Amino acid sequence: MGMIDRVIGAGPAIAAVGNAAGQLSEVFTPNATRRMELDEEAYARAMSEHGQEFVSAGDSHFDAMVNGLNRLPRPLLTLGTIGLFVYAMAEPAGFSMRMEGLALVPEPLWWLMGAIVSFYFGAREAHYFRGRVWPRGKVTTTTTGAPAADFADNAALRDWAAER
Repeated sequence: MGMIDRVIGAGPAIAAVGNAAGQLSEVFTPNATRRMELDEEAYARAMSEHGQEFVSAGDSHFDAMVNGLNRLPRPLLTLGTIGLFVYAMAEPAGFSMRMEGLALVPEPLWWLMGAIVSFYFGAREAHYFRGRVWPRGKVTTTTTGAPAADFADNAALRDWAAER
């Protein structure tokens, strides 16, 4: 190509036409690579801003109390469910009376309760999903920047990753 380019002398003109065609095509079809770069940049900025929210977390008694309250719903839901089974065995008449009362709760209220619990546990799952180790050896980091735990210490996860 270098020899023909020197003989014809049209190299810069051909390059200019090629660049113009590329720019014209981006008018009709967006550049997917640039879109991915912009998406990644926006995600990185959002994560940085989100991380800044937790930088100044204090160690006061109020902060400790709020952290403790944030940890209560999961154990209370678990223990409450187990308590229902114990209550059903200990006081069947009272249990059935309360279950009849629950049957009277309108369906939209059940949907609302399901949405609240789903979002609560879904947010927790998303938090742990972001810090997991990917099967092909790509180690992600947690929100604190520390590397996530490896599959090496869990045989079941190791077997699962090998199958994928």
